[in-house]
Amino acid sequence: MFIAHKLRKSNIAEYLLYMWQVEDLIRAYGFSLSKIKKEYIAKFDLTDEQKEEMTDWYGDIIRMMNGEGCRESGHLQINKNLVADLNDLHLQLLQSTKFPFYNSEYYRVLPFIVELRHKGSNKDANEIETCFNALYGIMMLRLQKKEISPDTQHAIKEITTFVGMLNDYYMKDKTEGINFDED
Repeated sequence: MFIAHKLRKSNIAEYLLYMWQVEDLIRAYGFSLSKIKKEYIAKFDLTDEQKEEMTDWYGDIIRMMNGEGCRESGHLQINKNLVADLNDLHLQLLQSTKFPFYNSEYYRVLPFIVELRHKGSNKDANEIETCFNALYGIMMLRLQKKEISPDTQHAIKEITTFVGMLNDYYMKDKTEGINFDED
């Protein structure tokens, strides 16, 4: 929870990946708030008040996941909305001639996105969601200490750079705004 609040303000891409991880953590604990409190939250060096606050936060996420039918898979609507916002910004950046470096990076990453969509199970995912699915998948493979091929590592490096640029534009748009119009 404390990490989520910090990331939401500083790095929206990492925030989204973190929230997907929270969803999976809740699934791994079988949606049991008492288990999460006893086996997960208890491991943190927090005050009793912070632990209660964190427990409440996980409880809220559990209720939202149950209410939105995300028990087995899928993402919370707030996370889907964030992906949609990032995709909208992505499209605005592509349509403007004011962001040539972003456009260049997009076309560098596009073959990887196309390949991932072709191989993936969610063919309806937009390009930005496809990138996040790839980043999350690699994060899970690394946590499991599984081998990642050099080609996949190269693709992920490019996707990371691209998502990093999108993240920077998102944060700039939220703090000071971006002018997409020609001068």
